[in-house]
Amino acid sequence: MGDYIVRAMAGNEQIRAYAATTRELVEEARQRHQTYPVATAALGRLLTAGAMMGSMMKGDKDLLTLQIQCSGPIGGLTVTADTHGNVKGFVKNPEVDLPPSPKGKLDVGKALDMGVLSVMRDLGLKDPYIGQTQLTTGEIGDDLTFYFATSEQTPSSVGLGVLMNKDNTVKQAGGFIIQLMPFADDVTVDRLEKKLRACDPVTTMLDRGMTPEDILKELLGEFGLEFIDTLDTRFHCNCSKERVAKAVISLGKKEIESLIAEDKPVEVNCHFCNSHYLFEKDELKEMLKVARR
Repeated sequence: MGDYIVRAMAGNEQIRAYAATTRELVEEARQRHQTYPVATAALGRLLTAGAMMGSMMKGDKDLLTLQIQCSGPIGGLTVTADTHGNVKGFVKNPEVDLPPSPKGKLDVGKALDMGVLSVMRDLGLKDPYIGQTQLTTGEIGDDLTFYFATSEQTPSSVGLGVLMNKDNTVKQAGGFIIQLMPFADDVTVDRLEKKLRACDPVTTMLDRGMTPEDILKELLGEFGLEFIDTLDTRFHCNCSKERVAKAVISLGKKEIESLIAEDKPVEVNCHFCNSHYLFEKDELKEMLKVARR
């Protein structure tokens, strides 16, 4: 089975939960951007979170953007997701290379270091909703947990993991988001906190071959878990030569004339999927006809 997200409720609807397996989309991102292991782990975690958070939105055209600006050698990350399970993203420095953390793990926290996490939701209104928080650990899951608590006042637990093979391909990737509803009672809150403190890391559960359903059963089985639905998720970029051409046209006549004057093809790269689009001189001349000053 390919990548998918499962959505569930528990504790008489006092708890909502999401879990995902994302190995294939994270591996596609790795191949497209040729990321080193630390960058693969960081981008994979944010892609997984983006896919799950995108599935929380309601409108067909709603868009979510997760952006990390940081002082660490990775430089920053950007992920965009929609409500249909489509997600894409990139890192500024895909070739960041660091020694393992003291625990022998990929040191994502050091790759990010200090910075800001921004969550932008475009719901088709005049202005998008934007929430921000400081990075607390750089481990991304912890930072999103902090974001939900401080910016959205939603007590949450976010677990994210990417496990690499020795050849630096992606062995497993996935995660979960568990959130308490505003009317959750103290008994449920205490029981859930105790359960989450005792749970294994996401990579350990994934390495045991656990599915998203298995992960939620492990965490919430004693709370009367009820699965709602599943949603396929994938790495998908909606760029095309036509869309890129429109972006070039938007530069205006003066800029396009300058490109034509160079008398050589123009190559445009999509940051999100690393696709390359080549425009010959004749194509640029056609763009010039419809461009504005």
